[in-house]
Amino acid sequence: MLPLLLLLAQTLDAPIRNRVIDGALSKLDEYYVFPDTAKKMSAAIRDHQQRGEYDAVTDSTAFADLLTNHLRAVSHDKHLRVRYNASPLPGEGPGGRGQLEQMNCGFEKAQRLDGNIGYLKFNIFASPDFCRDIAISAMNSLAGSDAIIFDLRSNGGGDPAMVALISTYLFAERTHLNDIYNRADDHTEEFWTLRDVPGKRFVGAPVYVLTSQRTFSGAEEFTYNLKNLKRATIVGETTGGGAHPVSGHRLDHQFTIYVPFARAINPITKTNWEGTGVTPDISVPASDALPTAENLAREHLRKK
Repeated sequence: MLPLLLLLAQTLDAPIRNRVIDGALSKLDEYYVFPDTAKKMSAAIRDHQQRGEYDAVTDSTAFADLLTNHLRAVSHDKHLRVRYNASPLPGEGPGGRGQLEQMNCGFEKAQRLDGNIGYLKFNIFASPDFCRDIAISAMNSLAGSDAIIFDLRSNGGGDPAMVALISTYLFAERTHLNDIYNRADDHTEEFWTLRDVPGKRFVGAPVYVLTSQRTFSGAEEFTYNLKNLKRATIVGETTGGGAHPVSGHRLDHQFTIYVPFARAINPITKTNWEGTGVTPDISVPASDALPTAENLAREHLRKK
C-alpha cells in the first residue's frame, strides 16, 4: 500500500484545483505590486481554466508548477510562485531561528587570502533580529584586510536590514542604499547604512563582489547598491533578476502562493534590477570569479 503522503502528492481533484486557483487570484488582486499585471495574470489563468488545461492535472506538485509557469509567463516575475507541500503546513509560529543557527546564519567561510585579502562567503542575508552577532563577528574577523571579497555566488537573498548592516562596514559616512515601495500602504521605506557598527570599517579598501546566475533578490540588492555607489567591482555572471520583496499566503493546508508585494527603487538609478539582473563589471564564468577577483585585488594593491 502506498504511504499516505505519496497518495496526497499524487491525488488532486477539481474542487481542490478550483479552490487553489480562486485563492491565488484573490491574493494577487489584493497584494501583487502591480495591480494591472495582477488583472492580466487573473485573465490568463481563467482562460487556461476555461479551456480545461488544468482538468487532467492530478499531481499536486505538477499543478503548482503549472500555475507558477502560467503566472510568470505574464508577469516575468521570478519571485512569484505557487508551492505545494506534501506534508500539511504547520501552524503559525516564530520558527526559523533554530534552523538559522544550525546553518550559522548562512555564513559559510571567512578567511584571509594571500596578500591580506579578506574573503567572506555567505549564502543568505538573514534577519539581523536573529543573526546580527554572527554577521558582526564575520566582518570583524576580517578587520585590517587591505581588500575584501564578498562571495555571493550561492546567495539567494534575504532581509534588506542585513544588507544595510553589512554595507555599513564599507562606508565612512551614512549612505542612502535603497528604497522599497509597498503597494498595500502606498509607502516608500528608505534604507541607509547604520550610524554605528561594532569594530573597524573597511573604508578605502577595494571591494569585490562575486556573482552568478544564482545570485538573487537581496543579494542582488547588495550588488546593485555597491555598483551604483561605485563602491565595489562586480565579478562573475549577470544575476537572477528579482527585485520584488515577497510574502507567503496560504491557500489551504498544503498550497501556498508567494506574492511580490513591493518593489525596490534605487536612489541613484530610480529603478532596479527586476527582470534584467545586475551586470558584472568583469564578466567571467562564476567558477572563475574568485581567482579573477583575487588577481584584480592584488594588482590594485601592488599599484598603491
